Amino acid sequence: MFGRRRPIRLETERMVLRLPEHQDFMPWVALRVESRAFLTPWEPVWATDHLSKRSFTNRVYWAQRASRNGTALALFLIRRDGLLLGAITLDNIRRGPAQSATIGYWIGQPHVRQGYMREAIGRLVQHAFGEMDLSRIEAACLPENTPSRGVLERSGFKYEGVAQSYLQINGRWRNHVLYANLRHDRRGKTEVR
Repeated sequence: MFGRRRPIRLETERMVLRLPEHQDFMPWVALRVESRAFLTPWEPVWATDHLSKRSFTNRVYWAQRASRNGTALALFLIRRDGLLLGAITLDNIRRGPAQSATIGYWIGQPHVRQGYMREAIGRLVQHAFGEMDLSRIEAACLPENTPSRGVLERSGFKYEGVAQSYLQINGRWRNHVLYANLRHDRRGKTEVR
């Protein structure tokens, strides 16, 4: 659960998923700059100080605080050789009768289509359903973002519908397709247990 003194660290075959650290600043900036044209169509407009040291420091402190408070889990994808690949966030964690959260992610352009994000999503979902005892994980992406839809579907997420004007992406309110992964998913199954 959250509130541990030891920072969260999730391991996969090829990566470690961990909270961002101050020393990640330069690799993060380099990857974001290198991937800017690739990421821009799928993300909110970057603030003018998005790539600043101060903004990154705030991001690190927010990730630590959110993890400690149990409101979000913002993790960097670090390949075993130490290379930063991208990030994945479990956010809007709702407890009580909901036991749910929302997942979001990005990966640097040099690392696309290598299975890293599917591996990260799988491990985070396993952690969310297991140690965190969540019941539902939601995700949303632009309808035309075929790679993102594919990774969600291959990761066990099922299409649920469309949300009108869901988020501002690249400066415009955009519709999003909604997906969800349920801990005890019976959708599409006919065998009764």
